[in-house]
Amino acid sequence: MRILIIGEGGRESALAAKLQNDPRISKMFFANGNATTDVIGKNVHLSEIKELRDFAIKEKIDLTIVGPEAPLVAGLKDEFKKHDLKVFGPNQKVASLEGSKAFSKKFMQTYDIKTAKAVVFDSYNDAKEYVQTQQYPLVVKASGLAGGKGVVICDNIEEAEATIHDFMIRRIYGDAGIRLVIEEYLEGFEASIIAFSNGEKIFPCIAAKDYKKAGNGDTGPNTGGMGSVAPSPDFTQEHYADFEKNILQTTINGLKGEGFSFKGIIFFGLMVTKNGTYLLEYNMRFGDPETQVLMALMENNLLDVIQDCMDGKDIELKFKDEKAVCLVMCSGGYPRNIETGYEIVGEDKLKHSKLLYAGAVRRADKVVSNGGRVLNIVATGATYDDARKKVYEDAAHIHFDYGFYREDIGKF
Repeated sequence: MRILIIGEGGRESALAAKLQNDPRISKMFFANGNATTDVIGKNVHLSEIKELRDFAIKEKIDLTIVGPEAPLVAGLKDEFKKHDLKVFGPNQKVASLEGSKAFSKKFMQTYDIKTAKAVVFDSYNDAKEYVQTQQYPLVVKASGLAGGKGVVICDNIEEAEATIHDFMIRRIYGDAGIRLVIEEYLEGFEASIIAFSNGEKIFPCIAAKDYKKAGNGDTGPNTGGMGSVAPSPDFTQEHYADFEKNILQTTINGLKGEGFSFKGIIFFGLMVTKNGTYLLEYNMRFGDPETQVLMALMENNLLDVIQDCMDGKDIELKFKDEKAVCLVMCSGGYPRNIETGYEIVGEDKLKHSKLLYAGAVRRADKVVSNGGRVLNIVATGATYDDARKKVYEDAAHIHFDYGFYREDIGKF
């Protein structure tokens, strides 16, 4: 088989590493890839859907796996399908469950999926008037894709008005903020469940925990994820039962009700409160950095799982009875004004962990940083402390100028 993986982060490195020793795969291509993937396969510099389509036709690609959300929301699956090219992922309409928070929230409300109360606004004045009468904190979300940054928890009216102005008038995230979702604030802890869909049924992985804030102790700005652990230490069987009944099954009902059959990934972003488990959002692709810890623990052959889903077969996911920790090392200034272009050294000194590059590329005989989240260090162990110790011992040997990471991943 010849496989194309779209994306260039640590998530794509984790998928590539999981697939690399499968004897059925003769060649893997990565658009655009990174310093890990260009050792496993071949990086190709393509971004437009038509470029990707033409490449897949020319190279006789048997299967395309999409990492990030933007190509799916832009209709990559639809375009590839016209040419009988197989894609593990949803079409543009189904991808709107991630691409439009307004669309997604309406879907949740229509099918009684347990979620926060919310109202959608197209009018700046109506949104501004609405927040005058609400209880705080309050959550203001840009409806469109904003790179994980279009969600603001507002503690008072002034913050809410300023956020609405930033999104709808200043357009700090472009068209993503011209429609808003304003919803009640839920207090609790977050959990992530990535699940595989075979077109009829959904098969969840174990829950993972993502660390979104840039600083120790969950301080500082939101990021794409500073680390992750699996299984989620706080997510109990009781929480899962609530998720299964009030979110998973109602989502399946909704997908069938809308005719949204797809073969790919659906990611449930959850908030667990004293009143139970609520759905915050859907992602329609693998999460990052959750994928890194799930691939470290998954006992199944990943290609078998994907092919069975593509063929509409049931799957049985199996995970090691261990703990996994992923630490993300970032460029100075992340997530705002990042500094890149610095050589990364120390890879040869890692003893206990797996290094997965993300925002890093090879230039001649060097690896240099070229993104915000530069690399991931992943380890497993009998306990969280065992895995955590491995990761941090190895992290001490990796260095690039102005690089930083949180020191409390896996401490909870």
